Amino acid sequence: MPRLAPVPFRAILALIGFTAIVAQIVLMRELMVVSYGNEISLGVMLASWLLWTALGSNFLGKLAVRARDPGRVMASLQMILAVTFPATVLAVRASRGVLRATPGEILGPVPMLLTSLLTLGCFCAVSGCLFAAGSRLYAQQAEPSSPVATSSVYLLEAAGSALGGILASLVLIRYFTSMQVALLVSLLNLVAAASLAIRTVSRRRTLIVVLLGIFVLLGLPVAHRLEALSLARLWPGFRLVAARNSVYGNLAVVETPGSRSLFENGLLMFNAPDPAAAEEAVHFALLQHPAPKSLLLIGGGASGSLLQALQHPSLERVDYVELDPTVLDLAQQYFPQQWAAAGADPRVHVHNADGRLFLKSTDRTFDVILINLPDPQTAQLNRFYTFEFFREAAEKLNSGGVFSFQLRAAEEYISPELGDFLRCINKTLREVFPVVTTIPGESVHFFAAKQAGGLTENPQELISRLRSRHIETRYVREYYIPFRMMPDRMLDLSRQIEPRGDTPVNRDFAPIAYYFDVALWSTQFNQGYRRIFETIARVNFSYVMAWLGVLLLAIGAAVHWLPHRAGRPRASAAFCTAATGFTLIGLEVLLLLGFQAIYGYVYHQLAIVIAFFMVGMALGSWWRLRRSRSSPTTLLDRKMVMLAGLQLVGAFSPVALYALFVLLSGIRNPMGLTLVSQVLFPVLALASGLLGGYQFPLASEVFFAGSKSAPVSLGTLYALDLVGACLGALAVSALLLPVFGFLRSAVLIAAVNLVPGLLAGWVAFEEAAPQE
Repeated sequence: MPRLAPVPFRAILALIGFTAIVAQIVLMRELMVVSYGNEISLGVMLASWLLWTALGSNFLGKLAVRARDPGRVMASLQMILAVTFPATVLAVRASRGVLRATPGEILGPVPMLLTSLLTLGCFCAVSGCLFAAGSRLYAQQAEPSSPVATSSVYLLEAAGSALGGILASLVLIRYFTSMQVALLVSLLNLVAAASLAIRTVSRRRTLIVVLLGIFVLLGLPVAHRLEALSLARLWPGFRLVAARNSVYGNLAVVETPGSRSLFENGLLMFNAPDPAAAEEAVHFALLQHPAPKSLLLIGGGASGSLLQALQHPSLERVDYVELDPTVLDLAQQYFPQQWAAAGADPRVHVHNADGRLFLKSTDRTFDVILINLPDPQTAQLNRFYTFEFFREAAEKLNSGGVFSFQLRAAEEYISPELGDFLRCINKTLREVFPVVTTIPGESVHFFAAKQAGGLTENPQELISRLRSRHIETRYVREYYIPFRMMPDRMLDLSRQIEPRGDTPVNRDFAPIAYYFDVALWSTQFNQGYRRIFETIARVNFSYVMAWLGVLLLAIGAAVHWLPHRAGRPRASAAFCTAATGFTLIGLEVLLLLGFQAIYGYVYHQLAIVIAFFMVGMALGSWWRLRRSRSSPTTLLDRKMVMLAGLQLVGAFSPVALYALFVLLSGIRNPMGLTLVSQVLFPVLALASGLLGGYQFPLASEVFFAGSKSAPVSLGTLYALDLVGACLGALAVSALLLPVFGFLRSAVLIAAVNLVPGLLAGWVAFEEAAPQE
C-alpha cells in the first residue's frame, strides 16, 4: 500500500476513538431508556461494551493483522462500522418490543444483560478489531516496531475519544437526534474508508463529494423518518407526542385518552392531570408550618405541585430548582394547565441547576424546604438523602422551618427490604434533626424540624390551617387528612421504621441507602434476585479482600513459576495492564461520583472532567513514546522497575483520592466550590488519565520485547486492558460503591494493584541478576 499523508492518516486512526466514544454515549443513553438506568444497569451495559471490544481486539484483531493490505482491512471495518452504528440504535429500540416490556416497566438484571450483549456485540467487536488493524497499518506506514505502533494508536485513539466526548456531550446530543448523530459519524467513517481504499486522489475526492451529497439529500430525511418510526415502537399503546434529547437524558411525552405523561430515560416522571399526587406533594409539608413565607422546592414542580403550593397566601417567594431546562420547555408546551400559570407567577423564581449545589451556594434561608424527587435508586439521587445533605438543608432553614420529602412505601405491609430502606433514611434524618415525624400511606411523608414544637401530629391543626388559608383541594381535605394521620397508623409506621442498633447512616461516601433501594428494586422481579442481594448484603468486606488476595496471589504465582524465564516479563506486563484497566475505570467512577457529592450534578462540568481524563491518557502515551524514542536502549529490568512503580502509584491513588474528597466535602463558599469544580477536579482527572496513558506504552515495550508473535498479537494487550476495565465497571459501580462505600472501594482498588506491582518488582530483580 502506498504511503498516506501523515495528517489524514493520523486523523483516520483518531477516528477510531472518536467513533467509539460518541457511539458509547449515544447507545448507553438509548439502553437506559429501554432497561432503566441506575448504576447497576450502567455497570452491566459498560461491561458488555468493554467485553465485546476486548474480544474483537484480540480474536478478530489476530485475523486483521495477518492481511497483506491493512489499509483495505481498515476501510472494510470502517464501512461495517458505518452500517452497524445506526443499525444498533434501531436494534436497541426494537429490543423492548422483543422483550414485551410495557412503557415504564423496569427490566430485570438478566434481560438487561442479554439486551446489552446482543445489541452491542457487532459494533463493539468491529470497533475493537479496528485497534489491531490500525496498529498494523501504523507499523506499515510509520513505524515497524510493534510497541511503538500500538502505543501510537492508543495515543491517537485517546485523543479522538477526548474530542468525541466533548463534542458529543456538549453539542451532538443537545442539537441532534440519536439517528442523526449515528449517520453523521457513519459518514465520517465512510469518508475515511474511501481515503484508505481508493488510491487515486481524484477518484477519492469525487467519492467523498458524492458521499456528502447523498448524506445531505437522503441521509438527513431518512434519519428523521427512522427516528420517528423507531421511537414509536418504544411506546406501544401510547401516542408519542414529543421526544427530546437533553444533555441529562431522553425525554418523551406520551398520550392516552384523558392524560399525558412525561418519561425521562424510560421512567415515569409524572402524569397529568393527577391532582391527588400534586396536592400530596406539597400541602402536607406547607401545612406543617404555621405561616410559610419562603419555599424551596427541588424538582417535580411541572407536574402541578408548584401550582398547588402557590395557593398558600402567606407565600411571598418560591425558589423552584429544576435540573433540566428541557423539562420546563416540554411542560410549557404540552402541560400548560399544570405549568403555565405557575411559571408566570411573580413569586416564582426558577433555577435550572443542581438542587444540592443551589442549596449549598445560596445565601437565602427558607421556611420550608421540600424535596420532590424520586427515591434514591441511583447514586446521583442518593445525594439528596444523605447525612451531609440533611445537614446542609438544616443550615438553610429559618427558625421554626420545616424540611420534608416523601418516599414510596405501602399502605399496610412493610416488607423486610422496604423496612431496611426506610429505617436507614429515618436514622440518617434523626442524626441531623431532633424532631422528626412521618405520615403513612402509599408514600411515606417525612417531616423534620430543628426545634421542639415545630411539627404537629394533630390532623385537626392541619385542617384548621387548610381552612384559614382558603385552599381549594380535591383530595387533601377534611376527610382525607384524619385518615392519613390516624394515631394507630402513625404509631404502627413509627414502630416499623424505628432505627435498630445495626441500622447504618446514609452518607455521601458510604451511600448505603442507595444499595437498600436497589435491593428493594430487585424484589420486583423474582426471588432469585432477592436472594442474590441478600447474600451480597451479608458479605463481610474482609472475606472479599481475602478471596481477592488469594486470586491475585495465584495469578502472580503462575506468572512467577513460568518454566521459561523469558516469558515472565511479558506475562507480568499483561497482568499489570489488566490491573491498570480495572484501576482506571475505578478512578473515573470515583471522580465522577465524588464530583457530584462535593459540587453537584452539572453536566458540562462532568463532560469536562471526562474529557480531561482522556486528554491525560493521550498526554501520558505521548510522554512515554517520547521518552522511549530518546532512550531506545533502556534495559528491560529498568522498564520493569518503572512498571512496578506505576502499579504502586495506582495502589496509592484511590486511597489518596478518598482522603482528598473528605477534606473537600467541607467547602461551602462559592469561590472554593468554583475552584474545586473548574480547576481541581479536571487536574485530578488529567493526572488519573496520565497514569494509564503512560503505563500502556511502557507495558507494550515489555510485552513485545523479543516476542516472535508480535505482528499477530497487536490487539492482545489492548484486549487485556479492556477486560480489566470490564471487571472494574461491574465491580465498582454495581457492587463495591453501593455496598461498601468509597473508602473500602478505594482499598480494594489499591489491593488490585499491589500484587502485580510486587510481581513486576520481583521480575525486575530477576532480570537484573546475572543469567546462570
